[in-house]
Amino acid sequence: MTAIKESSTQQQNKQIVQGACPVTYTLEKIGGRWKPLIIYQLMDGAKRYGQLKKLIPGITEKMLIQHLRELEADGMLVRDVKPVVPPHVEYSLSETGNTLTPVLHAMAQWGLEQRPEPSITA
Repeated sequence: MTAIKESSTQQQNKQIVQGACPVTYTLEKIGGRWKPLIIYQLMDGAKRYGQLKKLIPGITEKMLIQHLRELEADGMLVRDVKPVVPPHVEYSLSETGNTLTPVLHAMAQWGLEQRPEPSITA
């Protein structure tokens, strides 16, 4: 995969849209398939990597690591390395990440109300 130049038209347009639209900014930070699930799992407290992996079926190690790093870089979660042997790392929501709790609850409620009922086939 090739890197996108910071000065490219695509990057400039992305920055303009993110600056002009708060919804686009929000989706850039927490959107996608896995980030909302990671945040949701951390809403009830700190978890270790292995716990998150078990709680989010289908996520690959690469994607979990990548999204944990992105969420940490964006200030949504805190990575706490405990000074023990073997290393013990816990992830928890930051103050900013905790402000997403009502947002995710509202999104979940909307999804429950709007999604079609699963069809039962024999």
